[in-house]
Order: sequence, then C-alpha cells, then structure tokens
Amino acid sequence: MAQLSHLTDSGEARMVDVSGKPALAREAIAAGEIRLAETTLQLIESNTVAKGNVLATARLAGIMAAKRTGDLIPLCHPLALTHCEVEFNIPPSRDRIQIQATTRIVAGTGVEMEALTAVTLAALTIYDMCKAVDKTMCLGEVRLLSKTKKPIPAP
Repeated sequence: MAQLSHLTDSGEARMVDVSGKPALAREAIAAGEIRLAETTLQLIESNTVAKGNVLATARLAGIMAAKRTGDLIPLCHPLALTHCEVEFNIPPSRDRIQIQATTRIVAGTGVEMEALTAVTLAALTIYDMCKAVDKTMCLGEVRLLSKTKKPIPAP
C-alpha cells in the first residue's frame, strides 16, 4: 500500500510540498447527484421555487466552492483555477439531478478536490433551496470520474 503523502513518518498531518513538481495542464471531472421528488423537479424546471432559480444558483455555488476549496479543506493547496464548469442533467427517470463539474489549472498539483467540492456544494445548494418542499432529498454518488495532466503546449 502506498504511503499517505499528507502524513509525516510519525503520523502527523502535513501539507505536501509541491514546489518541486513541474507545472502541467491539469483537468479533473467529478460527478454526483441529488435524488428528489418529481414534483420538486417540476418546481425547479418551472422556476417556481420560492428561493429563486435553483440550478443557476447551484451552478454559481459550485464554481465559488471550487475556487475556495483550499480554504475549506485544511491540507488542500489554494489554487488559482483557470476553469470551472458545473453542468446538470435530468435523466428520463426524473427522480434525480445529476451534477458534473470540470476544473482546470496549470500547476504542480491536481484539481480533483476542486471538482469534487464543486459537485458537493452544487448539490447542497439544491437541497437548501428545495428543503421546504421536499423532505425526501438525498445527496450521493459523489465521485471522481477522471483526472489528467499534460505538458503545457509550447507557444
């Protein structure tokens, strides 16, 4: 089993030193979902939820959360993202909203925590905005779909 990079030899938490790692073009894609009642979905789609436009607000919350991941998770590096996108999909079953976030950066460390944070906060925002009308909502299946790194193309 690989050694955890966030722990010292004595088991204490530490921030990993990435100063010696080369800057690469990095991308991460994460996904998750929020299960909800079809009547709640209808309210979201018709933009009649009392708190406002649910998906627009959740998209902004996800992007803002990705930008602040280093402030939220103690050992994450604060990163200057070059891109964050949050997308929503409603499957034919109409019992959930699927959420996908893509984050990009040119840096010496990855952006998967930012993508995962974007998905999670987008789902929490949907929950917060709809909790008055749906007590059955459930967040889940948050996972990393992919992470890639490539050399920076020459100008």
